[in-house]
Amino acid sequence: MSSSVLRRIKSPEDLRGLSYPEIHSLSREIRRTIIEVVGTNGGHLASNLGVVELTIALHRVFESPRDAIIWDVGHQCYTHKILTGRFDRFHTIRKKDGLSGFPKKDESPHDLFDTGHSSTSISAAFGLLEARRLSGVGGKVIAVIGDGALTGGMAFEALSHAGQGDNDLVVILNDNKMSIGPNTGALSEYLSRLTMGARYQRFRARVDRAVRMIPLVGDRLAWFISRCKRAVKGLLFKDNLFVDLGFEYVGPLNGHNVEELEKVLRNVRVLRRPVVVHVQTKKGKGYSLAENDPSAFHGVGPFCISDGTVEKFDTTSFTEAFSRAILDEAASNPDVVAITAAMAKGTGLAAFQHRHPERFFDVGIAEQHAVTFAGGLAAGGKRPVVAIYSTFMQRAVDQVIHDVALQRLPVVFALDRAGAVPDDGETHQGLFDIALFRPVPGLSILAPASARELRAMLSWALGHDGPVVIRYPKGACPTEQPAFSEPLRAGRGVFVHEDGTDCLIVTTGGVFPEALEASNLLARAGKPADLYNLRFVKPIDEAAFVEAISPYKGIVFVEDGVLSGGVGAALAEVARRARPDIHTSVLGFGELFYPQGTRAEVLASAGLSGAHIADEVKVLQSRVLMDLLI
Repeated sequence: MSSSVLRRIKSPEDLRGLSYPEIHSLSREIRRTIIEVVGTNGGHLASNLGVVELTIALHRVFESPRDAIIWDVGHQCYTHKILTGRFDRFHTIRKKDGLSGFPKKDESPHDLFDTGHSSTSISAAFGLLEARRLSGVGGKVIAVIGDGALTGGMAFEALSHAGQGDNDLVVILNDNKMSIGPNTGALSEYLSRLTMGARYQRFRARVDRAVRMIPLVGDRLAWFISRCKRAVKGLLFKDNLFVDLGFEYVGPLNGHNVEELEKVLRNVRVLRRPVVVHVQTKKGKGYSLAENDPSAFHGVGPFCISDGTVEKFDTTSFTEAFSRAILDEAASNPDVVAITAAMAKGTGLAAFQHRHPERFFDVGIAEQHAVTFAGGLAAGGKRPVVAIYSTFMQRAVDQVIHDVALQRLPVVFALDRAGAVPDDGETHQGLFDIALFRPVPGLSILAPASARELRAMLSWALGHDGPVVIRYPKGACPTEQPAFSEPLRAGRGVFVHEDGTDCLIVTTGGVFPEALEASNLLARAGKPADLYNLRFVKPIDEAAFVEAISPYKGIVFVEDGVLSGGVGAALAEVARRARPDIHTSVLGFGELFYPQGTRAEVLASAGLSGAHIADEVKVLQSRVLMDLLI
């Protein structure tokens, strides 16, 4: 990662004295650095390679952090991090105690707002701009949105709000062909640049003020002139949505031409009206494999740079197991349809899309719409399966409650990346779905411990008359156990080990491997404990559960979700009511946001490793022994 220009850049100020040949060299060096580090660590590659020149231009024209740059989704911020004093630590990105893969306020004053979910930048930027106005603080606020984020309804809500006011919000629309289409044509580009010129804007402002000062008719005349201008633009531009919302519009611009970008951005900097700058970039720019397949190199694990081969293990992941299971279900049931929110590959639905294109729906980054759309499909007699990451499902809680559960519609929610999620940090941990959805009436929640259980649970869910959540982790499926072949019975789990010991480990499927490791550690230490896999987080057959735990004097509950509102605490209370003499302990995630690390590191930080669980069982075994001695 040696460089001649890059190592001289300690802050954005260092960019402004560079010549354009040096800028071009810097762009190449940054791309090489990103490819090398992501090749080693994994991360978001294609999106970051696409915004190198755009990021350089923004930092050369604007003065971060006085001028605030808000990134959306945030996974294209690698160049921003490199240029804002973090180059020396860039090799630690997405590693434990290293740089985050997303903007993070605690990391740098140049990161003004934490992001990791989509479509938030315009709302956050406009809020920050208004706060600065009310406080008398200067500086521009720039929202950089793209990579499909404009498909989220929240972005349009923010545009509608911001376009109404007298403000100077800057929205950079990074159009990398993954969201909206281009607005092409030399006339369009020329007129956009012309109307964005500083002389034009000063003349326009003087005319607007003069018209409004005309007695009696000034405001009405100003409104009429404004409508005429919009009508003219409507004739000249194919895409005039932003103009209709009250924004000035310029573009499309070549997002890889720093000189062109800087000329326009300097005009934007002195503008005192909200503006959308439409920039066209190529996702994966500078790395041909990513350019040819940007989806595959969007979020990628460690890979070989020479041929793009991603590190692959022989084991089947839960995502792959779900992909195979839904294909089998769809083959025998023509009413099965699949929905995703711009994550066909990530959720394992790419094969379904290929096999059943007419029954596959990608709604874009619009989780709320995905859920209610699924409700409509279910109301029409279909059996929709909505595959969304657990962390993104948080964005559609109201829709699950109001549009699906309230109407008892048979929608299946496949929540991938539930529990501890490696590498992506706080914004992507799937820790809250149990607590969020367990109180919802009529909603069933299942947690498979293996590929076989996932297949059985999907089949059960598609035959169930009501909404069902199936939650599973990002990770490899563990070795099958004989108990996993037992038929599903609503509300009941299965014993994996049942040797008649005094203590029992009760676990949700996502942390079954850690619970099994704890059981094995205890057996080798001569302090065995039995192991019970819940299967159902909700409903719970309380009578069957009380019967199952009746032989035991101590129970450790282990779940891969937050303790508050979780199933472990609820079942511990059931156990104590039935058996006041029983000792219980509940292990899960505390009420804090867990930073990035490997899955094992995240679990260990929460006290959920196999060794931690085994130690907790030993504590209970000591209490049980004390009772016997007394």
